[in-house]
Amino acid sequence: MSRLVAEVQVSMKYRKLGSSDLEVSEISLGSWLTYGVGVEADKARACLEEAFEQGINFIDTANVYGRGAAETFLGNALQGRARDSYVLATKVYFPMSDTDRGLSRAQIEKQLDASLQRLRTDYVDLYQCHRYDSETPLEETMEALTRAVDSGKVRYIGFSEWPADRIQASLEMAGVAKFVSSQPQYSLLWRDPEDEVIPVCAANGISQIVWSPLAQGVLSGKYDPDQPPPEGSRATSDEMGGFISWLMKPEILRAVQRLKPIAEEAGLSLPQFALAWILREPNVASAIIGASRPSQVRENAGASGVVIDTQLFMRAEQIVEEARAGAGV
Repeated sequence: MSRLVAEVQVSMKYRKLGSSDLEVSEISLGSWLTYGVGVEADKARACLEEAFEQGINFIDTANVYGRGAAETFLGNALQGRARDSYVLATKVYFPMSDTDRGLSRAQIEKQLDASLQRLRTDYVDLYQCHRYDSETPLEETMEALTRAVDSGKVRYIGFSEWPADRIQASLEMAGVAKFVSSQPQYSLLWRDPEDEVIPVCAANGISQIVWSPLAQGVLSGKYDPDQPPPEGSRATSDEMGGFISWLMKPEILRAVQRLKPIAEEAGLSLPQFALAWILREPNVASAIIGASRPSQVRENAGASGVVIDTQLFMRAEQIVEEARAGAGV
């Protein structure tokens, strides 16, 4: 049943991104560890084209992905497509050289111009602070971001993985641009944002755009706890496998296998079910997927707009929480 449902195209739904006027697809396409780095250009381009076919209008990247390679790929691949037909987001913070890093005024100006050049566009719809920079005064960062908005090079600003107190501090500053998005890691296997980040964001017009909603692919169910990882999967990749090790514990992988019958009961594949779980949260605007094949894009897009009995989600949550406790994560 799940294979059949995965092939049915569900019309993409859209949500407002925080207090902005941007309408973003519930499923968005990311490029971390994939485009320009771990996935060949022709396959990456096929995934991008499939995303647009499925109604995905939100493309997320960062300057540090492949040290500019992901932005360069997207800049080339998006040429010829109407600029107002998609929402383009990138990020700044992580090192681009031995001396270029952080969220200082000089770095934001320098890295934004470099990103725009690689992306071959005059502006980005969303410019995000990739992490919080404790070495730069928050006032300096916010003033630089505000100038970027005023210049027309950036429409809206966001952040990724900022502590709740720093989010609040930015909101209390007068005369600066306001954040409209937060990009946290969030999934059935990682629920930390629910404690502080989502509440402060929901109260202040900031939406979540979630990275790793499938927990680096673990929530696809493709990893058998009693078998080596499938050849060609993220867990076997030198470029992409370093971030997945904490999720590969047998207790976690067995729990994920136990989620498959619940997903089937919902009439969905496991990846679709895991994405639908993310989208059950009203403060989430979009879940960012990483795909190496167009078929993955099609399947994941099918999670948009589905309605699922909350009892199924609760059963899944209980299975995962017991496994996390047993695995000590």
